[in-house]
Amino acid sequence: MAGRTARAEQVSETRERILEAAERLFAERGVYAVSNRQVSEAAEQGNNAAVGYHFGTKTDLVRAITRKHTERIEQARVRMLAETGDSSELGDWVACLVRPTTEHLASVGSPTWFARFCAQVMTDPALQDIMAEESLTSPALRQTLEGLNRCLPELPADVHVERGAMARQLIVHTCAERERALAENTSTPRSSWHDAATGLIDAIVGLWRAPVTRCR
Repeated sequence: MAGRTARAEQVSETRERILEAAERLFAERGVYAVSNRQVSEAAEQGNNAAVGYHFGTKTDLVRAITRKHTERIEQARVRMLAETGDSSELGDWVACLVRPTTEHLASVGSPTWFARFCAQVMTDPALQDIMAEESLTSPALRQTLEGLNRCLPELPADVHVERGAMARQLIVHTCAERERALAENTSTPRSSWHDAATGLIDAIVGLWRAPVTRCR
């Protein structure tokens, strides 16, 4: 029994090392610019096949990194939803979308890599689908999107889709740029992740409420 427990702990530690190394390298260089061998070396694994053994394909590794963080983020979102109730304020629902991620990044400590990892993943449609699948399995996120949609102004369907994509890009890349600045110890427009979230929320509310100009 003791031997099996020790083995399980060793496997868990190895998996965590691989996840941390992969997240950092993917964030810095891009997912497809990094080989499994490089991940294994960065995780201090003598066996270059360690990544494949523990996670399978690179897609599976991306999914595992995403899941590791989204589980914690969704716990914060559940708490925020309970506080939001049935609010009719658009800003409250945008906050439920933004603040769980920024709270998580603040709690991890600097340097973090997850925001830049997300920005890299968002450049590839197939990998982007993985993140969407993982996120949309969360009842809390679905509830947030439902509340958000109830508060949105009436918009043409194509404009709604366009602004949804803009909002996602704004969240991902604003967080990634702040994360990079913190890692490099350079100045940031906002002094904390909480304040950065406030700026994001204001911008996204303004984005959704902006006038619609049809091109002729």
